[in-house]
Amino acid sequence: MLRAGLILRPKNPCPCRHHFDCKRVCYHGASAAQYAAQGARLPARILNGNAIRDQIYSELSGEIAALSASGIRPGLAAVLVGENPASKIYVSSKIAATEKLGLASFNITPPATISTSELLAIVEDLNRRDDIDGILVQLPLPSQIDAKEILEAVDPAKDVDGFHPLNVGRLVAGRPNLVACTPLGVMEILRRSEVPIEGANAAVLGRSDIVGKPMALLLMHANATVTVCHSKTRNLRETVRRADIVIAAMGRTAMVTPDYIASGATVIDVGINRITDVAQTESIFANLPERLASFRAKGSAVVGDVHPDVANIAGAITPVPGGVGPLTIAMLMSNTVRAARLRRGARISAAARS
Repeated sequence: MLRAGLILRPKNPCPCRHHFDCKRVCYHGASAAQYAAQGARLPARILNGNAIRDQIYSELSGEIAALSASGIRPGLAAVLVGENPASKIYVSSKIAATEKLGLASFNITPPATISTSELLAIVEDLNRRDDIDGILVQLPLPSQIDAKEILEAVDPAKDVDGFHPLNVGRLVAGRPNLVACTPLGVMEILRRSEVPIEGANAAVLGRSDIVGKPMALLLMHANATVTVCHSKTRNLRETVRRADIVIAAMGRTAMVTPDYIASGATVIDVGINRITDVAQTESIFANLPERLASFRAKGSAVVGDVHPDVANIAGAITPVPGGVGPLTIAMLMSNTVRAARLRRGARISAAARS
């Protein structure tokens, strides 16, 4: 008889090797009935961000078609300052999403030497343009630019990143308009995966303005009991281990190890960290030979803030990549469509009456 909590291991490796990229349920060589009879846990359910993104895109397509019938094509302007490689990849993926959905996209690429006043002039021009419903200023900005001044200059009605103080204040008051995309995407993952939020204990690891703070507010508005953890939190492991839902957004590679997680908890990994150190990678992927082989072939790998072995403890978990990332872009598209609908509501109503 196996003890409760023991993970069954087959004589031959599981065909999927690991669960982060596997799209089917795997019981490591034992049937679900055997697991239940023996009192052992099933592997964590993988919360597939790509599949949820596709659901949202399908729904958005209907909204976009309705706007088009009213003569409206939502438009998103992306401002990318300089030649930051990671930023270029992020903006390209966002522009690709607008094209897939049939939204208008505008890519503004001022040089890295631009001043705050010059960038403000660009933002003010975008604010005035009626064909642009959403403005995205890609962060980080060069050091000579006052990033807060730039973000606060964006018209709140076009602030599809949800960073403007007015939109943050509306979220605090429980009257959200445009909300930061990553936390909004996390809520979509939880709800569409039917993870109970109301009454749950939730731990948010990280207190950034972009993820941690709005994430905590969204969970509180959904009636979860929320603890916000950070670098100064005492007894961090014990605090996180009490949570039913864990949102990891501290930007620290594989920091959340299995001893942080209660058996059966839902774990959402917001982190995206690129690693190149061989010893570090061998330690993180010790139980994932395919991920380790991929690293050796490419010389790098992408890892979240959650250690992969947490999949042996959690009840549900998001993979990295393929978890929260696709939802961040999906919610940017959703915010752009929402901004277009809110900004041009009178025109839509008039078209509907005619």
